[in-house]
Amino acid sequence: MKNLYLIRHAKSDWSDENKSDFDRGLNKRGEKAILTMAKALKEKKVIPDLILSSSAKRAKLTAKGLAKEIKYSGKIKYIDALYMAEPETIQELIKDVNDKYDTLFVVGHNPETTELSNMLIDDYIDNVPTLGIVALKLPINDWKAFKIGKGKMQFFIYPKMFK
Repeated sequence: MKNLYLIRHAKSDWSDENKSDFDRGLNKRGEKAILTMAKALKEKKVIPDLILSSSAKRAKLTAKGLAKEIKYSGKIKYIDALYMAEPETIQELIKDVNDKYDTLFVVGHNPETTELSNMLIDDYIDNVPTLGIVALKLPINDWKAFKIGKGKMQFFIYPKMFK
Protein backbone atom coordinates (compact mmCIF):
# COMPACT_ATOMS: atom_id res chain seq x y z
CA MET A 1 0.00 0.00 0.00
CA LYS A 2 1.11 3.54 -0.79
CA ASN A 3 -0.05 6.71 0.97
CA LEU A 4 -0.55 9.94 -0.96
CA TYR A 5 -1.24 13.33 0.62
CA LEU A 6 -2.40 16.01 -1.79
CA ILE A 7 -1.77 19.38 -0.13
CA ARG A 8 -2.74 22.82 -1.36
CA HIS A 9 -0.32 25.59 -0.40
CA ALA A 10 -1.13 27.89 2.53
CA LYS A 11 -2.82 31.29 2.14
CA SER A 12 -0.72 33.54 -0.08
CA ASP A 13 0.28 37.16 0.40
CA TRP A 14 -1.28 39.63 -2.03
CA SER A 15 0.08 42.79 -0.35
CA ASP A 16 2.66 43.52 -3.07
CA GLU A 17 0.83 43.88 -6.36
CA ASN A 18 4.15 44.06 -8.23
CA LYS A 19 5.07 40.48 -7.36
CA SER A 20 4.32 37.83 -9.95
CA ASP A 21 1.94 35.02 -9.04
CA PHE A 22 4.91 32.63 -8.90
CA ASP A 23 6.81 34.84 -6.42
CA ARG A 24 4.02 35.47 -3.90
CA GLY A 25 4.85 34.29 -0.39
CA LEU A 26 2.51 33.51 2.52
CA ASN A 27 0.46 35.89 4.59
CA LYS A 28 0.18 35.71 8.41
CA ARG A 29 -2.91 33.50 8.22
CA GLY A 30 -1.02 31.10 5.94
CA GLU A 31 1.95 30.94 8.30
CA LYS A 32 -0.37 30.27 11.26
CA ALA A 33 -2.21 27.56 9.28
CA ILE A 34 1.06 25.67 8.84
CA LEU A 35 1.31 25.29 12.63
CA THR A 36 -2.33 24.17 12.86
CA MET A 37 -2.06 21.60 10.09
CA ALA A 38 1.33 20.30 11.26
CA LYS A 39 -0.22 19.67 14.68
CA ALA A 40 -3.08 17.75 13.04
CA LEU A 41 -0.61 15.66 11.01
CA LYS A 42 1.45 14.92 14.13
CA GLU A 43 -1.69 13.80 15.99
CA LYS A 44 -2.43 11.43 13.11
CA LYS A 45 1.22 10.28 13.18
CA VAL A 46 1.71 11.22 9.53
CA ILE A 47 5.30 11.64 8.34
CA PRO A 48 6.15 11.50 4.63
CA ASP A 49 9.03 9.58 3.13
CA LEU A 50 9.30 12.21 0.38
CA ILE A 51 7.83 15.65 -0.33
CA LEU A 52 7.27 16.90 -3.87
CA SER A 53 6.46 20.60 -4.07
CA SER A 54 5.71 23.16 -6.71
CA SER A 55 8.63 25.54 -7.03
CA ALA A 56 6.33 28.58 -6.61
CA LYS A 57 7.34 30.51 -3.49
CA ARG A 58 4.08 29.95 -1.54
CA ALA A 59 4.22 26.18 -2.15
CA LYS A 60 7.92 26.01 -1.19
CA LEU A 61 7.25 27.91 2.04
CA THR A 62 4.32 25.60 2.81
CA ALA A 63 6.40 22.46 2.18
CA LYS A 64 9.35 23.77 4.23
CA GLY A 65 7.08 24.94 7.04
CA LEU A 66 5.22 21.65 7.33
CA ALA A 67 8.48 19.69 7.12
CA LYS A 68 10.02 21.71 9.93
CA GLU A 69 6.98 21.48 12.20
CA ILE A 70 6.46 17.72 11.79
CA LYS A 71 10.23 17.14 12.16
CA TYR A 72 10.63 15.71 8.65
CA SER A 73 14.31 15.60 7.78
CA GLY A 74 14.07 13.94 4.38
CA LYS A 75 14.21 15.44 0.93
CA ILE A 76 11.91 18.10 -0.49
CA LYS A 77 11.99 17.97 -4.27
CA TYR A 78 10.94 21.26 -5.89
CA ILE A 79 9.42 20.71 -9.32
CA ASP A 80 8.65 23.51 -11.77
CA ALA A 81 6.10 21.31 -13.55
CA LEU A 82 3.86 21.26 -10.44
CA TYR A 83 3.12 24.96 -10.95
CA MET A 84 0.00 25.38 -13.12
CA ALA A 85 0.06 21.63 -13.80
CA GLU A 86 -2.71 19.60 -15.32
CA PRO A 87 -3.81 16.71 -13.08
CA GLU A 88 -2.35 14.30 -15.64
CA THR A 89 1.07 15.95 -15.27
CA ILE A 90 0.90 15.49 -11.50
CA GLN A 91 -0.08 11.87 -12.05
CA GLU A 92 2.98 11.31 -14.26
CA LEU A 93 5.27 12.92 -11.67
CA ILE A 94 3.85 10.62 -8.99
CA LYS A 95 4.40 7.58 -11.24
CA ASP A 96 8.11 8.50 -11.41
CA VAL A 97 8.59 8.36 -7.62
CA ASN A 98 11.01 5.71 -6.39
CA ASP A 99 9.17 2.76 -4.83
CA LYS A 100 11.28 2.93 -1.68
CA TYR A 101 9.02 5.85 -0.67
CA ASP A 102 5.68 4.64 0.69
CA THR A 103 4.26 7.94 1.94
CA LEU A 104 4.31 10.91 -0.40
CA PHE A 105 3.30 14.56 0.11
CA VAL A 106 2.54 16.56 -3.04
CA VAL A 107 2.29 20.30 -2.31
CA GLY A 108 0.64 22.19 -5.12
CA HIS A 109 -2.10 24.57 -6.18
CA ASN A 110 -5.76 24.77 -7.04
CA PRO A 111 -7.71 23.91 -9.08
CA GLU A 112 -5.31 20.99 -9.71
CA THR A 113 -5.33 19.67 -6.13
CA THR A 114 -9.13 19.54 -6.06
CA GLU A 115 -9.36 18.08 -9.58
CA LEU A 116 -6.83 15.32 -8.94
CA SER A 117 -8.41 14.47 -5.58
CA ASN A 118 -11.78 14.02 -7.27
CA MET A 119 -10.25 11.90 -10.02
CA LEU A 120 -8.83 9.54 -7.39
CA ILE A 121 -11.75 9.01 -5.00
CA ASP A 122 -15.35 7.83 -5.17
CA ASP A 123 -16.44 10.80 -3.08
CA TYR A 124 -16.58 14.43 -4.24
CA ILE A 125 -14.73 17.42 -2.82
CA ASP A 126 -16.14 20.77 -3.92
CA ASN A 127 -12.92 22.66 -3.16
CA VAL A 128 -9.66 21.96 -1.36
CA PRO A 129 -9.11 25.23 0.54
CA THR A 130 -5.68 26.71 1.22
CA LEU A 131 -3.59 24.22 3.20
CA GLY A 132 -6.27 21.58 2.77
CA ILE A 133 -4.90 18.04 2.92
CA VAL A 134 -6.49 15.08 1.15
CA ALA A 135 -5.07 11.81 2.48
CA LEU A 136 -5.36 8.79 0.21
CA LYS A 137 -4.50 5.15 0.63
CA LEU A 138 -3.63 3.52 -2.68
CA PRO A 139 -3.91 -0.25 -3.26
CA ILE A 140 -0.59 -0.40 -5.12
CA ASN A 141 2.92 -1.58 -4.30
CA ASP A 142 4.75 0.60 -6.80
CA TRP A 143 4.09 4.15 -7.93
CA LYS A 144 4.14 3.18 -11.62
CA ALA A 145 0.79 1.47 -10.98
CA PHE A 146 -0.75 4.77 -9.80
CA LYS A 147 -4.09 5.23 -11.60
CA ILE A 148 -7.11 7.47 -11.58
CA GLY A 149 -10.03 6.15 -9.51
CA LYS A 150 -7.91 3.89 -7.33
CA GLY A 151 -7.62 5.89 -4.11
CA LYS A 152 -9.48 5.46 -0.85
CA MET A 153 -9.79 8.73 1.04
CA GLN A 154 -8.51 8.40 4.62
CA PHE A 155 -9.30 11.96 5.61
CA PHE A 156 -9.75 15.48 4.28
CA ILE A 157 -8.71 18.26 6.66
CA TYR A 158 -8.18 22.02 6.39
CA PRO A 159 -7.37 24.87 8.81
CA LYS A 160 -10.93 26.15 9.45
CA MET A 161 -11.84 22.74 10.91
CA PHE A 162 -9.53 23.44 13.84
CA LYS A 163 -10.81 26.85 14.95
